[in-house]
Amino acid sequence: MKIGDVLILSLALALVVIGVHQSMTVGVGGSYPIFMFAVAMLFWFQLRRNKAVRTDDEPPAKPEKKKKR
Repeated sequence: MKIGDVLILSLALALVVIGVHQSMTVGVGGSYPIFMFAVAMLFWFQLRRNKAVRTDDEPPAKPEKKKKR
């Protein structure tokens, strides 16, 4: 996992904790945007992780053989 992925995942976790705190103090209506931003960060993390796995799985391109005439 790269540093960017760690930062995104940590930020998403921090937003969930902040959202829970806001839910207890203000209410669910006040914490809704925070939870939605946390979910968006989790989707972004998943997208980055899937792209990294997809590029690692691709085999290296074989050089094309020249045809003899």
